[in-house]
Amino acid sequence: MRCRVRVQSEYRRGTAVAKGGTSVSATNTAVRSQVAVPDPHGPCGDDDCGIRDVLDRLGDKWSVLVVVELEKGVRRFRELERAIPGISQRMLTLTTKRLWRDGLVERTVHPTIPPQVEYRLTPMGRSLAGVITGLADWSREHKDAIATARADWDAEHEPL
Repeated sequence: MRCRVRVQSEYRRGTAVAKGGTSVSATNTAVRSQVAVPDPHGPCGDDDCGIRDVLDRLGDKWSVLVVVELEKGVRRFRELERAIPGISQRMLTLTTKRLWRDGLVERTVHPTIPPQVEYRLTPMGRSLAGVITGLADWSREHKDAIATARADWDAEHEPL
């Protein structure tokens, strides 16, 4: 389970608890047990809603670009490669396999020589593409305001 956790340690009066949960006192040097409990203030509350898995997939450099390109329709491997500037054959292969594994992309191999491989979004992939399109629209709408805010911040602070 990939969820933020808080560590609760056992504390007793007159006993200091060192880093790692070790009790330090003149008479007791035993290690105190620690219990991991879900952080109720995380993005999903106390359950694992899967947001980290989704962000892991979409947070890489190429997945969003592949999904956006496939939103336009079925693409062969080489068409995807030409449509996404800077992506290597290896990275496109890894990205499409990961998206396929996650159920976002459907892969069809045609029995020709050489084999032709086509990719299309699954219904789940199309629903994700809609969210990505919304994010792109928001980004486009706020691009100038963000640039202005950054310039104002940089003028007042040491640039990052």
